[in-house]
Amino acid sequence: MWFVFALLSAVFAALTSILAKVGIEGVNSNLATAIRTVVVVIMAWGMVFLTHAQTGLPEISKKGWLFLILSGLATGASWLCYYRALQVGDASKVVPIDKLSVVITIILAFVFLHEEFTAKSLIGCLFIGAGTLIMVL
Repeated sequence: MWFVFALLSAVFAALTSILAKVGIEGVNSNLATAIRTVVVVIMAWGMVFLTHAQTGLPEISKKGWLFLILSGLATGASWLCYYRALQVGDASKVVPIDKLSVVITIILAFVFLHEEFTAKSLIGCLFIGAGTLIMVL
């Protein structure tokens, strides 16, 4: 089931890029990010209440809160940078560079989470990096 959700995530991320590029025309990128964020917040909390997940709030540890907040800050920084890049650049060039996050995530997962880094991972990272370079040149 994780694969289906991951694939849907990729489809929605692609739609996000195209819809954002059209919607950001003539709009300050920070304002556009704030509008998008409000929509995401409403949607996320709607799902929390729809699935009755709010009961899990008291069970979140201090460490959990810290890292969720840090993740939120990283997401906000990413979105602000992404929207600015989309506003001034071509989506066909911004998006591949943004997807270098795959390579960076694999490296960070190896360094900080001690996840396995195999020859297959290395080859995949090289291909993603080379593909990104080819697409943006």
